[in-house]
Amino acid sequence: MDELSQEVLIIAFLSLFIIMITGAIISLVLVYQKRQMKFFREKELLVNLHKNEVLQTRLEIQEQTFKNISQEIHDNIGQVLSLVKLNINTMDCTQGALMQEKINNSRILISKAIQDLRDLSKSLDAEYITDMGLSNAIRYELDIIGKTHRYDIHFKESGNSFTLNDKKQLVLFRIVQEALHNIIKHAEATEIKITLTYSEDYFNLQIVDNGKGYSDKEANKNGLGLKNMRIRAEMIGAQMIISGNPGVGTTINVSLLLPLQNAANE
Repeated sequence: MDELSQEVLIIAFLSLFIIMITGAIISLVLVYQKRQMKFFREKELLVNLHKNEVLQTRLEIQEQTFKNISQEIHDNIGQVLSLVKLNINTMDCTQGALMQEKINNSRILISKAIQDLRDLSKSLDAEYITDMGLSNAIRYELDIIGKTHRYDIHFKESGNSFTLNDKKQLVLFRIVQEALHNIIKHAEATEIKITLTYSEDYFNLQIVDNGKGYSDKEANKNGLGLKNMRIRAEMIGAQMIISGNPGVGTTINVSLLLPLQNAANE
């Protein structure tokens, strides 16, 4: 084979090699683009699913809040006003001292109804809660429950306290409200303990009652409000652990990993 033929063969071989390499590169690019498009589609789908889940969660939380308001008005304010109505309907101008007693009693009941409405309004006002701070807001809520004289109330703070941002404070307070609502409605407890623990690398909220407790199966029921509490915890990057056995009571721990120096900025 002469020199020219060898050069032509080498050029042809190199050309074929370049074509094969180019084809392989194009194939890899196409595969990469296909996988990238698939990734973006899956990511978009997950984002949409997350948005729908968050929206559904917000609607469920809003509905639960409305139920709590309705129940509070019915159980407390409604009953007080019913007693006032009963006093008015049974008043007799000829009874003198007894009528005055009913008037005085009605005044006390109306004052209680007004105070209950104010307490309910404050507990629903996000700005009021953030202005008070998490600790004071929880104390206020426990004071309201303590006035019923049905529970032995304990509140404790451990460590060097710091301020969480408004969103985290509000979500944690709503978790406390939901937990207290569950205790009052379901636990048959006589003692409630809430502890806030501040550390350099985490914040922990603990809610303990000495009620009847519940099984793991019951803990997964949405009717107990635990689903909303878990979702709320996830919304701020916190972990919630619930432990409790029948007859032993229930402990709820909400832990938030958050360095002390970043607490107010996160």
